[in-house]
Amino acid sequence: MDSHTDDAIAHPMLRLLAEDETVHLVARAADAHLLVTDRRLAIASDDRITLDIAFDGLRRIQFDIERERPATLVVVPMSPSDEPQVLAVPPDRYDEVTRALAVIGHKLRALG
Repeated sequence: MDSHTDDAIAHPMLRLLAEDETVHLVARAADAHLLVTDRRLAIASDDRITLDIAFDGLRRIQFDIERERPATLVVVPMSPSDEPQVLAVPPDRYDEVTRALAVIGHKLRALG
């Protein structure tokens, strides 16, 4: 496990978890952590939770990679009351973020 993932595992957002909730992974973008469980996606900066929604509350996720800039991850919730998230993802974190996207994609597919 790399140091980014080690830091993510200690993140306080893990306090959100229900006793019977399973963490699939925690990934780090430039300025935020993504928590993917069997029930939800949560995004947190170092000092606050910026999004915490069940998979059925996700409308769209977009991941754009450019040649000379960090990638951009956009998470758009269904509800207008949940603010869309725009995260920068440096190249050294592509692997962990794309693993999170794969898990989310499978969860969304299972919802139909």
